[in-house]
Amino acid sequence: MKIETILVLNAGSSSIKFQLFKGEESVLSGQIDGLGASAWIKGKSAEGDVVMDRALTADEAKNHDSALQVILELLKKFDPELEVDAIGHRVVHGSSKYSAPVLVTEDVATELESFNSLAPLHNPHNLAGILGAKAAFPGKPNVACFDTAFHRTQEFKNEAYALPTKYYDEGIRRYGMHGQSFHYISEEMHNVAPEVADGKIIVAHLGNGASMCAIEHGKCVTTTMGFTPLDGLAMGTRSGLIDPGVIFYLMEEKGMSSKEVAHLLNKESGMKGLSGISQDMRDLEESDSPDAARALDYYDNRVKRELGALAAVMGGVDAIVFTGGIGENSSKTRAGICKGLEFLGVEIDADANKARAKEAITISKQSSKVKVMAIPTNEEAMIARQTRVICEA
Repeated sequence: MKIETILVLNAGSSSIKFQLFKGEESVLSGQIDGLGASAWIKGKSAEGDVVMDRALTADEAKNHDSALQVILELLKKFDPELEVDAIGHRVVHGSSKYSAPVLVTEDVATELESFNSLAPLHNPHNLAGILGAKAAFPGKPNVACFDTAFHRTQEFKNEAYALPTKYYDEGIRRYGMHGQSFHYISEEMHNVAPEVADGKIIVAHLGNGASMCAIEHGKCVTTTMGFTPLDGLAMGTRSGLIDPGVIFYLMEEKGMSSKEVAHLLNKESGMKGLSGISQDMRDLEESDSPDAARALDYYDNRVKRELGALAAVMGGVDAIVFTGGIGENSSKTRAGICKGLEFLGVEIDADANKARAKEAITISKQSSKVKVMAIPTNEEAMIARQTRVICEA
């Protein structure tokens, strides 16, 4: 089956991001925000022409099914002759079963629902997007592409928790996230830095959600996120790594319920909690508050600490790549993380680091033993590639 036109969907709790690909080229992108309340859709062509920019009616905004009908309307407005061949979906958690994308049958959809407890803030909405797409595009193949799949090459020593192994067998293990981004960067290295593409690479995906991955020969060695997207680095509102004893203390001594603790760690912690100002790194970098400065210093230190650990696991590092909204755009964060890494062979070119990564840039000096880059990620393009492979197989 020849697949030419692919619609990529990333469905959240109150939003749907979408992108249309013809071959490898993105020709249309947009987003619906505010589902369940006052929703709005905006879609633009690759040339920047606005195709649709309007509020959704109450009926259109009530759920993912109705919202996808609006996206269908937008696609027809963009190209009345358009025929979508397949739909690719970002699905955060694929449990231990899925190490590759999968065509979504009725049985697969039922199985995906059983993974909801592993990523309750993401998977239920990803699945709602799949079911909505099946209704909007009857008869068209839908492919689930998992954030966790890239990390299934981890060995037991990097994937397991030090619990009785029955829990590992039951699926309690370090799954990792942001796999689409890491996979894309791993492949893109062959285009922008072929001399290190098969070497030891540490990729830092730094955005509102953040994680890092050690990659060798294009495969994940280990990663900083664990069983859920809560582990690892400090993020916009998520705490990242925390002593489980703190959770026991909050429940037993502070009388907090499990839901209250979950809300604290997922929604009120991270940079928002540390600074008391904002979860947005741009706000913190512009602030003259000592609390903002302290939070930024914490952030850089946590990334640096994980970077050292990842380098140790691989026995060295040939390249460091920054990606994600913060990694691509914040020269201050990149500089703060790399400061003090001279012992690894890292030498940063301060002038080169001033640039934003609208395309792949090298921010290390020519004399640096470790190549340091900032590369724009493209998770949607990765999902489109994987969808094409599955459907044409």
